[in-house]
Amino acid sequence: MKKILLFAFALISIAPKIFSQTDTIKAPYEKVPIFPPVRLVLPDKSAFYKKDLPAKKPVMLMIFNPQCEHCQHETDELLKHMDWFKNTTIVMATSMPYDSMVNFRERYNLAAHSNIIVGQDDQYFLFTFYAVSNLPFLAFYDKKGKLISVSRGTMPIDKVAAELKKQGH
Repeated sequence: MKKILLFAFALISIAPKIFSQTDTIKAPYEKVPIFPPVRLVLPDKSAFYKKDLPAKKPVMLMIFNPQCEHCQHETDELLKHMDWFKNTTIVMATSMPYDSMVNFRERYNLAAHSNIIVGQDDQYFLFTFYAVSNLPFLAFYDKKGKLISVSRGTMPIDKVAAELKKQGH
């Protein structure tokens, strides 16, 4: 009887560890917290690579879907406050079809802003790299390309600006 009670006690004490689901798998961006080696197809069909980022400037990466209302709202807010972001490189990437990306860029007149790069992630690299589950997805990088933070879903524009100020913007 003592053996049965001892076994039951041992089982009860280790059961939570056996049956709990611990998420030990990290997304690639957590393992490699620097700007990713992305390739984006630009509206002129040329390619944009990490090496094309301006040196010594903070970067805000926005992964978006042109049809996503939250992404559209984030873009509207960003454009209303562009003076806050004039020293930041903004990379806007989508995995949606090329024409959809081009139409979004035209709709918001993003070409008028030299610090905004809009491109298509036709290899779906960024969704996997960041394990994107909500859009828009924002990733903030300092002047050296080191990851500062990420945000899943809509982020109030004043918080976006505050995040960039933390980076020495």
